[in-house]
Amino acid sequence: MKITLKDGSFKEYDQAMAAIDIAKDISEGLARVACVAEVDGNVVDLRTIIDKDCTLNILTFDSEEGKKAYRHTCAHVLAQAVKNLYPDAKLTIGPAIDNGYYYDFDMESLDRAALDAIEKEMKKIIKKGDKLERFELSKEEAIELMTKRDEPYKVEMIKEHPDTDTLTFYQQGDFIEFCAGPHLMSTKTIKAFKLTSSSGAYWRGDEKNKMLTRIYGTAFNKKADLDAYLEHLEEIKKRDHNKLGREMELFTTVDVIGQGLPLIMPKGVKIIQKMQRWIEDLEDNEWGYVRTKTPLMAKSDLYKISDHWGHYKDGMFILGEDDEDENGNSVSGKDIFALRPMTCPFQYYVYKASQKSYRDLPYRMGETSTLFRNEDSGEMHGLTRVRQFTISEGHLICMPEQIDEEFKNCVKLAKYCLETLGLEEDVTYRMSKWDPESPDKYLGGAEEWDRVEGAMREILDEIGLEYTEEAGEAAFYGPKLDIQAKNVYGKEDTMITIQLDMFLAERFDMYYIDQNGDKKRPYIIHRTSIGCYERTLAWLIEKYAGKFPTWLCPEQVRVLPISEKYAEYGQKVLDELKKNGIDATMDNRSEKIGYKIREARLDKLPYMLVVGAKEEEEGKVSVRSRFAGDEGQKALSVFINDICEEIRTKRIRPIEVTEEENTKKK
Repeated sequence: MKITLKDGSFKEYDQAMAAIDIAKDISEGLARVACVAEVDGNVVDLRTIIDKDCTLNILTFDSEEGKKAYRHTCAHVLAQAVKNLYPDAKLTIGPAIDNGYYYDFDMESLDRAALDAIEKEMKKIIKKGDKLERFELSKEEAIELMTKRDEPYKVEMIKEHPDTDTLTFYQQGDFIEFCAGPHLMSTKTIKAFKLTSSSGAYWRGDEKNKMLTRIYGTAFNKKADLDAYLEHLEEIKKRDHNKLGREMELFTTVDVIGQGLPLIMPKGVKIIQKMQRWIEDLEDNEWGYVRTKTPLMAKSDLYKISDHWGHYKDGMFILGEDDEDENGNSVSGKDIFALRPMTCPFQYYVYKASQKSYRDLPYRMGETSTLFRNEDSGEMHGLTRVRQFTISEGHLICMPEQIDEEFKNCVKLAKYCLETLGLEEDVTYRMSKWDPESPDKYLGGAEEWDRVEGAMREILDEIGLEYTEEAGEAAFYGPKLDIQAKNVYGKEDTMITIQLDMFLAERFDMYYIDQNGDKKRPYIIHRTSIGCYERTLAWLIEKYAGKFPTWLCPEQVRVLPISEKYAEYGQKVLDELKKNGIDATMDNRSEKIGYKIREARLDKLPYMLVVGAKEEEEGKVSVRSRFAGDEGQKALSVFINDICEEIRTKRIRPIEVTEEENTKKK
């Protein structure tokens, strides 16, 4: 048989051979670091027997598939260790994920000491070096095996597995796992690993199911790489908005208020307020929006017109009892209300309040909208996944010939907002399409969806935007451009969205009078310019590690009198700063100036103004900043002009390491 290798060369053999033996024939060194093999494009175990002509690529840890098999094998070792220490724990699933793996167990929750004990047991298993043996069973045999081993979740998974002749299992020592693979040849191959954390997770991600214990871990083929990754983890933990935002008193949560309902504290409110005022002025004064203010709730009748009631009801908060019969009529005769998950149907009635002609279009409506969505409790996280949030929502009512330019302008506005916030390099673009395999989830049919998706694709290509396409992520009424970003842990969320709507104008009987005096249906663009303010705040916390650009800081300057003798001059400085619209405070405690400076630095302030005898005498201030350390003395008027210009232009100054920080590092 002829084996074609990755570089185009080939090997010929007279008999069938395992992939690992071919790897050894190529290079003993390659065989030692090999994880899995790719045969004719399919990733398989190194133990796989090759008996015909094929293309072969031996994959190491440096490849994505190699990492995946390596870490998936480590997840098996984790499961074996847990079963050794907690025999009553029940196995569920344990996949490889970005940068590691996890395994879910039906067992008690675990603390760090328990994870350390499990790690110790894993090291014993790895040192023993059991081979991973692959075997197959019929579905009936598989159910019998897992029933005998008292693994109910595995039995459930096997019963739901599509009917096949055989199901695949792997065994290492006395541990047996229902798994498709592929895996490493032996546990001894694992060189460096760490269990990073544990948390709760619902079985199958459904909050109606039992809460399981999820253990996260990571693994590398070199200890140095593991150490570097763990150091990286410690660094990103410092940026985690859920931790840092609380430490900085930007927001908090309270159990008796509820999950996904954060309390934005005064400092956090200040940041959101600055963003909101900027966006509203930007949209209204520069982009031609009119501003609306609409109710936070409505009768179910409104949502039935838009069909949110049919497609999104489970994600809404219903007020009172939902006592509708099968025909959608109230049994009690009372109106059923729901908190709004979106603003579009409300704004449509603003549009409909007066007759519009072609001269009135495009009609751009903007609103700072507080919305409510009944997210699963297991999905709640800090400010990124909440049940009440506020967005820079807008709806553009356009003539068909205006859609191209208006959509491009929505993208342009979103990119400008990202650039101003310093976030433009942190995003990717995704065209979210319908899923033709699940047409019941959407309004309309294939022909309409193909037409509008084609139009959006053409617009994005004209812009020159680099984007991916994802089926099944569209809104039920039209495709979207989603602007995506990842948090410090790599989880992706949608930050800004721009949608084409091809159905709701007709459902709400919206029209305009064209040049010929005829009624015509408009097109609608749903969009945000900065997205959800809470989620954007979380993003900014992590991006800047709390050291926000000066214009966004809740406290931009702190005046620091050297002693109480200079508090009066400090107050004059403070008054002048406030008179110029600068967010400033004064620390007039009877503490040493060094202590005051350290505290201000810990509070991540952009500027400190130290004032003493010389400053008072000359009408100056000694400027210290997080950008350049000690910037020396400046006339107060000069400092005010400089910072006001920085705030007005929304300049983002690079943060330089100060001499003091350099000395500390040394």
